[in-house]
Amino acid sequence: MWRIEENRPIWVQLTEQLAEQIIAGRYGPGERMPSVRDLAAEAGVNPNTMQRAMAELEAMGLAQTNRTAGRVVTEDMEIIAQKRKETAGKQIQEFIRRMRNLGLSSEDILAAVEEEINKEG
Repeated sequence: MWRIEENRPIWVQLTEQLAEQIIAGRYGPGERMPSVRDLAAEAGVNPNTMQRAMAELEAMGLAQTNRTAGRVVTEDMEIIAQKRKETAGKQIQEFIRRMRNLGLSSEDILAAVEEEINKEG
């Protein structure tokens, strides 16, 4: 589940992956998240590194600390939808950049995407 690359700060990667799990619905709105220690053990990282990632999730508005329930996912669906759109946009931009590096035009890219979508049924 966790993908850690050497060339980028680990806490940034953890933040991105946790945010993706929230916007994909693995952790639902209002749901209690696992503890920092549990997540750190699962990811094989130092708890301080995971704490930094979790603090960043809070700064992004995707999680909040509840004194009685620990850290929970936001119930603000607008924030989740905004982050989903933002994340999808970044991934699409990266995909387009890679396709352009292969020499494909906009029309070629759209045709290839449509062909792959139609394969799914």
